[in-house]
Amino acid sequence: METKVGSGLGIDYTGMMSSLQNQSGFARGDLLNLQKDLDLAQSSLEVRREAGEIDFSKLLVSMKTQIPEIVDYANAVASKFDNFVVLGIGGSALGPLAVHQALNHYYYNELPPEKRSNRPRLYVVDNIDPVRFNELLQILDPRKTLFNVISKSGNTSETMAQFLIVRDILRNECGDSYGEHIVVTTDREKGNLLPIALKEGFQRFVIPLGIGGRFSELTPVGLLAAAVCGIDINQLLKGALDMDQWIREKQGVFANPAQLRAALAYLSGQKGKNISVFMPYADGLKTMADWYAQLWAESLGKRYDRQGRIVQVGQTPVKALGVTDQHSQVQLYVEGPDDKVITFVTVEKFKETQVIPLDSKLPEDIHFLGGRTLEELVSAEQTATEYALTLAGRQHQRIILPSLEAYTVGQLLLLLEWETAYMGELLNINAFDQPGVEEGKNGTYALMGRKGYEARRQEIAEYAKTRYLLYS
Repeated sequence: METKVGSGLGIDYTGMMSSLQNQSGFARGDLLNLQKDLDLAQSSLEVRREAGEIDFSKLLVSMKTQIPEIVDYANAVASKFDNFVVLGIGGSALGPLAVHQALNHYYYNELPPEKRSNRPRLYVVDNIDPVRFNELLQILDPRKTLFNVISKSGNTSETMAQFLIVRDILRNECGDSYGEHIVVTTDREKGNLLPIALKEGFQRFVIPLGIGGRFSELTPVGLLAAAVCGIDINQLLKGALDMDQWIREKQGVFANPAQLRAALAYLSGQKGKNISVFMPYADGLKTMADWYAQLWAESLGKRYDRQGRIVQVGQTPVKALGVTDQHSQVQLYVEGPDDKVITFVTVEKFKETQVIPLDSKLPEDIHFLGGRTLEELVSAEQTATEYALTLAGRQHQRIILPSLEAYTVGQLLLLLEWETAYMGELLNINAFDQPGVEEGKNGTYALMGRKGYEARRQEIAEYAKTRYLLYS
């Protein structure tokens, strides 16, 4: 059975339901039994949204008024710079990269300028590996590069370290005009990055109050990079708004796509499916799987419920890519432990077509491919994988995009965000904090000598005294 969302994104959850081929699936009654909980979740989420706690939804309307400013700035800098470099980590990097890869040419940076409408090349530096960072700096001319520093608090050690290195290089290479090569995306009123930006005259964009990095793609965090690289952010936001309206207004698990996917995820978790595989069948969505993995893991992997009880919940997200991972991971999915639920993401119409040449002299074992297209082959491989999972009694479902365009990508982003919010309600946990991540941040502050973290540094030193090591 397929639920269509407008004329855009669709959901096929046949592989989650009980059938002659799949006796382990759910009955309609299983989903209907969750309806009361889903109704309570919808009411709770709407109340929290109006209170400003679910800003990834409420901010969509206000972002429409900011788009002209973002687009005007993006167009202005696009004519001045050859390179646009995002310095950020987590959602500040994964979101911009996912949207860029989905909507722009796969080899965008390698295209000659006229083939990318004379827009800058995009680089997203989402790690602090010194080799990678230095090698990027070696290939860029700082005088022709604009750096976007993204950190709401200005406390993000990785991003601020990158910023300090880049600022020093720009000062040496560009002199008094170095500030024209930095644009910051940060909090409106507080944080360590804000006063630096004000003092040194950097262009600023605001990360709205109350929104976490993994939910921030449809704010200046992601929209700026998209606009600089020529993506239609009006259509991106329109797709998100339409999906947001559908989810907030539609009642019932079989009509509301976020309720449906959250319910299926919750029920599969109850059956011991503690791994959620996200497997797009389009290379343009490969990085979307990375974004989804952070969204699902950081939002739902929690030790405590809202009453402070230890629950230790959360499915582990796994990234896969069809058809590549049919030849690496699918063997495990079909015949290994039955602890996974797989979400395929398919594209009905690709941007390009590629016909396989017909050669009658070839052996029949490969001759049959001639005259068909790569799109047909991708579709056949995905359908065959679905069928193999069905025969093995393994749960799977599919998100269907009619094409990869800004509107449908906006829909996909909002669907996954709302699904995550609903799942948090069903699990009775806070899907919008990340206390486990904070522990790691505090430990980093201590080891790097930040004031006020001396006790933690001593704790880590004691922990490190006893180690079990083996060297060659």
